[in-house]
Amino acid sequence: MNRYFQGYLKSSGVRFATSAATTTFSKPGNGGLRIGVPKEIFPEEKRVSLTPTAVKTLTDKGFSLIVQAGAGVSAQYLDTEYVKAGAKLIESGAKDLYAQSDVVLKVRSPLVDKEVNLLNPDSTLITMVYPAQNKELVNKLAERKITLLALDCIPRISRAQAFDVLSSMANIAGYKAVVEAASHYNKFFADLENWFSSNHLSVIQKVLLFHCLGQITAAGRIPPAKVLVVGGGVAGLSAVATARGLGATVRAFDTREAVREQVESLGAEFLTIQFKEAGEGGGGYAKEMSKEFLDAEMALFAKQAKEVDIIITSALIPGKPAPKLITKVSTSYTSIHVYRRVSKSPFQSAR
Repeated sequence: MNRYFQGYLKSSGVRFATSAATTTFSKPGNGGLRIGVPKEIFPEEKRVSLTPTAVKTLTDKGFSLIVQAGAGVSAQYLDTEYVKAGAKLIESGAKDLYAQSDVVLKVRSPLVDKEVNLLNPDSTLITMVYPAQNKELVNKLAERKITLLALDCIPRISRAQAFDVLSSMANIAGYKAVVEAASHYNKFFADLENWFSSNHLSVIQKVLLFHCLGQITAAGRIPPAKVLVVGGGVAGLSAVATARGLGATVRAFDTREAVREQVESLGAEFLTIQFKEAGEGGGGYAKEMSKEFLDAEMALFAKQAKEVDIIITSALIPGKPAPKLITKVSTSYTSIHVYRRVSKSPFQSAR
């Protein structure tokens, strides 16, 4: 766990485990530790903390799994699959599930006004909580003496790679942002002529795909969509790769010069500004930049907004709210699509 978050959690009275390798749970009795999987109630949230396969793995190890009815339906997992995997299904609601759980697994952090009070005092909560941005939530959990394991605070080191849920979720968010943008974009996303010539496909494959994707007629060639990706972390690079895979012309920006090679290796253009300031922070993350740098950055985005069709923002600084990089003034130049990762949803679109 990052030192910054350790200090904050200690001051708030929240207990935490310092080493994933040494953390153990034990409970007397034959039933084993009771692990609860509630249904996520955050608006538009479709994920579930455990799949039936994961439930089977835990039950085989002697844990007792409790799953709220409908918890996995939005993620295409039926209640019958959880029961078959060995879980006990709770159909009477979240209150009963929380009451019976020693450990609660969630995707989203619990809602302060609806879920925190359902947690058993002295129980354990494993979720993504973003403590620096959710001080009220952390304080409420401390009042109930909850042991909190914040998955988003696990450092990016090889020892903890198996617990790195942030990277896997960010990878999906970057991919999904491009897919959503393409569905809202009212033109062809790819330059089909160049797309076919640049991909190593057989003649038969090209003919089949050509008729599936549409024809280039005598009316002229349709230019590809121009996509700007702001932020070159896991989500940003996933967005770059997906947009390039769909045939778009992609530009990307990041405050860290080290990202340039990764962006260019994916076939995108790496944008820079005429202002020298190191953007690397601790643990390979980006750091908060000076006002002068931000002003130069905003000027670049305003210029790019006149040229591109889609903007995807994925910039993030650990322990702080996501920076606001695209203004209404920037997007007033054109009918542009802006996709950004925000706290209330993996991504959100705005025109």
